[in-house]
Amino acid sequence: MTHERKEKLENVIRKRQEGLGIVLENVFDPHNISAVMRSCDAVGIQDVYILNTKIPRHKKWGAKSSSSAAKWLSIHQYDNAAACFADLRNRYDQVFTTHLSSGAETLYDLDLTQRVALVFGNERSGVSEEIRVLADGNFIIPQVGIIQSLNISVACAVSIYEAFRQRSMAGLYDQPADSEYHRQLRAEWGTGEI
Repeated sequence: MTHERKEKLENVIRKRQEGLGIVLENVFDPHNISAVMRSCDAVGIQDVYILNTKIPRHKKWGAKSSSSAAKWLSIHQYDNAAACFADLRNRYDQVFTTHLSSGAETLYDLDLTQRVALVFGNERSGVSEEIRVLADGNFIIPQVGIIQSLNISVACAVSIYEAFRQRSMAGLYDQPADSEYHRQLRAEWGTGEI
């Protein structure tokens, strides 16, 4: 590995956000999943959880949509909601779903500087009732149009860029990257220690 390549990878690892994860529940279109992966990579989200309880696991992602982002992310696949949430509860303090309900908070009222996972549902019916019951609450992306929904990849991008904004303002992208999490990424990516 060249020095320049190692330096680029190290700069990316330093910005990876251990306390922020994305969950995609039964998302049908692999291109939507890939677009989400590309956005996650762009804001330093390493962990993407793909939960398929109603559809089979995807064999591959949309290469053009992801620009190979998947190979730089930690993709966790589940076919059991309880197992997925057990892992989420070990890594995150709160789990919020995107769901239009009377008790939903707006995206901008969430504290995304905390250890949080955001759940996005499938293209047809959104987040299932089963997952909403397991989560800590719901959030919505404020909108003023007639159609009160966004494409899943767009909804995810809007949400994680709000997390990026909040975390940047809180200085979380400038923290030392010397945790076990970051050391493991260095080992996986073959960059060695800093």
